[in-house]
Amino acid sequence: MTSPRTIPTRAVAAWVLYDLANTIFSMGVASTFFAAYVRHEVGAASADGVLALANTISMAIILVVSPMLGAMTDRARRRMPFLIWSTIGCCAFTALIARGPLALSCALFALANVLYQAGLQFYDALLPEVSTEANRGRISGIGVGLGYLGSFLAIGLGYVITEHAPRFPVIAALFMGLALPCFFFVRERGNPNPKPVFNWNAIAASTGHTIRTLRSSTEYPGLLRFLIGRVFYTDAVNTVIVFMFLYVVNVATSTGLDVKAGERIALNVMIMAIAFAVVGGVIWGFIVDRLGPKRTLNQVLALWVATFILAAVTGLVRLPPMTLYLVAIMAGVAMGGTWAADRPYMLRLTPPDRIGEFYGLYGMVGRFSAITGPILWWIVVAIVQRAGGSTLTGQALAIMTLLGMVIASYVILKPVSDEVPEKGAGVRFT
Repeated sequence: MTSPRTIPTRAVAAWVLYDLANTIFSMGVASTFFAAYVRHEVGAASADGVLALANTISMAIILVVSPMLGAMTDRARRRMPFLIWSTIGCCAFTALIARGPLALSCALFALANVLYQAGLQFYDALLPEVSTEANRGRISGIGVGLGYLGSFLAIGLGYVITEHAPRFPVIAALFMGLALPCFFFVRERGNPNPKPVFNWNAIAASTGHTIRTLRSSTEYPGLLRFLIGRVFYTDAVNTVIVFMFLYVVNVATSTGLDVKAGERIALNVMIMAIAFAVVGGVIWGFIVDRLGPKRTLNQVLALWVATFILAAVTGLVRLPPMTLYLVAIMAGVAMGGTWAADRPYMLRLTPPDRIGEFYGLYGMVGRFSAITGPILWWIVVAIVQRAGGSTLTGQALAIMTLLGMVIASYVILKPVSDEVPEKGAGVRFT
């Protein structure tokens, strides 16, 4: 009988802390300050298009390479070096944003976002190293909840640093510093049969393996349907994260406030959403362990439906900006629940020896949705503008398209089971 594997508490804490670190980038750069910088450079009418283009390019790149990267990490001796170098690269490019022409900053943002998304994929694949089937929902949820605390650090910079250029190197430094414990304390069991990774034959083999996996849907019941369903709900969530700041500013300025006042309200709304994402992530994590990821995700999707309806109505009928604080509460709770249920759900469909590859597919559909969502948003806004409508009306109608995405995801995921494939016995925590 083999002795139980020991998972040190410091490894769990370090893994969770990385969630805090990378959320500083996602909220501080991707959702807030890069959007504010773009709006400052090109104006409100063109900001949606520029932001959508920068996000689309970066997500198109990671869409293509993420399955290959996942399969390559399954061949490698350890996943951690991939996480380390992607994080270092992301921080380096982030530090240089807003220190040159807009086009250069957009290119730097795209590169930083590619590496952030790749690192997120490697990080998610390390969840089995710090958890068991019995507590996976809680640990994932705590990671989500604590991760959103990183957003407080990022948003707080908007109150302390008012100029655009200095914000980005500070965010890069915070990301790098808080990521370090994960690099040192999370110990992998490692691959007992590593294979060559960085050569053409290995890349071709990894790509071919991924294609065969997608074709063999009967071998992995529910996988393909889950991945398709995930495209739809992550489409909605990723898009609202990208454009939330711009939308709130436009709602505020439609009531007669100036841009500065609108940005201050937007920061407050973001902080409100983050606060409830912290609480929501932890609570939903416990619900996942009690009800299972499928039933939990169904409840989260229902909350998103209500959130998008209220958010769209606020812009369409010009409700006061205070309404968006309620939207922020609902969106925050829903965001925390989405990722708390989403990662364990995927893991239940994943064979243990192919975690990297399957999380590459998981990441791929998330990136695909991050391409289609902003494009769809921009198309709706552009159509309304060409018809003589306001940018705010176009954004509100774009939110209604996100509502349709969430409903579609529920229908697609309905037949997918989350039955536990194996128990997490033989593991203990210290």
